[in-house]
Amino acid sequence: MNKDVIYIDVDDDVTAIIGKIKKAKEKIVALVPPKRAGALQSAVNLRLLERMAKTDKKQLVLITNNAALVGLAANAQIPVAKNLQSKPELAEIPAIVVDDGDDIIDGSELPVGDHADSVKGKAGKAAAGAAAVKATRNETIDASDIDLDDDKFATAAVAAKTVPKQTKNRPKIPNFDTFRKKLFFGIAGGVALVALLIWMFVFAPAATVVITASTTPQPVSASVKLGGSAATDYKAGVLTSVSQQEQVDETVQFEATGQKDVGEKASGTMKLTRTSVSSTPLTVPAGTSFSASGVTFVSTESATLAGTTIGPGGIVQATATVNVVATNSGAQYNIGAQSYQSSASGFSASGSAMSGGTSKIAKVISEDDVERAMGQIVGKSTDEQEDALKKKFTNGEIFVDGSFTVERGDPAATPVVGAEAADGKATLTVPTTYSIQAVQKAELDTYLKASLNAKIDQDTQKVYDTGVGDATLSDFQKADDGAMVATLNATGNVGPKINEDQIKEQVKGKKYGEVQQSLEAQDGIKEVDVQFSFFWVRTVPNNTDKITVEFKVADE
Repeated sequence: MNKDVIYIDVDDDVTAIIGKIKKAKEKIVALVPPKRAGALQSAVNLRLLERMAKTDKKQLVLITNNAALVGLAANAQIPVAKNLQSKPELAEIPAIVVDDGDDIIDGSELPVGDHADSVKGKAGKAAAGAAAVKATRNETIDASDIDLDDDKFATAAVAAKTVPKQTKNRPKIPNFDTFRKKLFFGIAGGVALVALLIWMFVFAPAATVVITASTTPQPVSASVKLGGSAATDYKAGVLTSVSQQEQVDETVQFEATGQKDVGEKASGTMKLTRTSVSSTPLTVPAGTSFSASGVTFVSTESATLAGTTIGPGGIVQATATVNVVATNSGAQYNIGAQSYQSSASGFSASGSAMSGGTSKIAKVISEDDVERAMGQIVGKSTDEQEDALKKKFTNGEIFVDGSFTVERGDPAATPVVGAEAADGKATLTVPTTYSIQAVQKAELDTYLKASLNAKIDQDTQKVYDTGVGDATLSDFQKADDGAMVATLNATGNVGPKINEDQIKEQVKGKKYGEVQQSLEAQDGIKEVDVQFSFFWVRTVPNNTDKITVEFKVADE
């Protein structure tokens, strides 16, 4: 709540002060007296000012620290504040001290006569005055008599009042602290409101003009080379591609079905006697086989037979002994001493008794077992691996149909082929690489746009849609040299060329209907829609930077 401040001069009389109060425009009037109070030192003048202010529907507040003025203001029911920023309060009214002694006349002690009535009248007035003083002493003003809600006034405790019925008409005391808070919030709210209005009507307005153009479909079909990291080149038919791969070891357990005697092999010695006549030494290499009685032994060491010599008794032939072992295990190789036929010539062989051969039939890994296990791995579904690779593409890439490949290395059996399987089971491990090819949408869009632009007159026509959203890459092939080829199929949309900058200049400052009427009259434009940024925006901004033009296609 606003207030007027009146500074009183020393020479101002009560009439001048009343004139200043009447000229005040606000309902609250603060009186600031000089050091010498002047006209305000009169209780009558203060009551006169208070009465005049009430008549003019104004509230006086006295700004002073003068104790005498504070007391006079309290009797006149005028709130007092120490300064213009402090809270006004009603000061306490000093209690009237009454002497109950000699100043009170008892009428019963006066003589009866002509003066009795006058004496009684004086005594009655005195008693009435005493009663009034007593009442004044005992009566206290309740703080609820002062209205604090409507005008935000606060009051101090009031000690007494002379007229009991006046509590309902006590003055409302202004609260300058609350006034300052309201003023601050009012200014802040005003600034916020202005800022909001500026944002709403200057910065926020924007518009998007959606133009549905009349277009015709234009198919694209070409064989493209997936170039990996090579740059997309429409003329060279190269399309940048990306791939994902995963290397795993595929394993499968299988039953060993082969049989083999894994017992001990019989062994012995073989005496070699030269039969050929020659002075040249004869060498018998290790591994020479010797057969007899349906069994075969092989030498585990080599031997050299010296050349033939002639001695006193005739021809002398050299001899040598070598160790031999049976070609297979089994007790059937345990045979007695006998002669053997050798795979080499030029000497005769006579073997000792062979011993140590035992039989033990066990399951071993066969080639057929490995082939069957490999078939199980190849026959397994790879859909799970393909889906896992596709999930690694996170930017909306387009997959090349048929590009999912599986490359398997050499299988490895554990135990190896021919070895005994302790529990009749074995494991086959095959190193496998899964891979898949894809193309980024941006690269494919670049390729398609270049392809479509090559088919149209760019001065009069424009590509509105490359067809990348429905494009397909199929018939994947991979050559021995690693080159990858696929077939690209897509359908784009082309139509008349519409200049976006001219559209922006044409629609700025216009309303929805005006924009439609202006643009739909142009060739190649089928429909027009305007989307405003906020519900209160009804006009396209004059700033072309806040205007966006979007194109939609409508096939003919």
